[in-house]
Amino acid sequence: MIYCVVPQELAHELFDKLVDYYADDPNVQVIVDRRKGERRRRGPSGGGDRRTRDRRRARVPGEFPPV
Repeated sequence: MIYCVVPQELAHELFDKLVDYYADDPNVQVIVDRRKGERRRRGPSGGGDRRTRDRRRARVPGEFPPV
């Protein structure tokens, strides 16, 4: 499913046009973004105890043989 998200400020002029444009494609759904504010919390209550880590695998010791 592909979501075509229209900002609420532009919904009155774009929503109907985009619904008509994607009417033949069942994999596309046009929706209006109705969020009022940022969902992520700032400060000590949001996120808990998070740490940044290097997630790459450790390199194998040694070197490549000559080619």
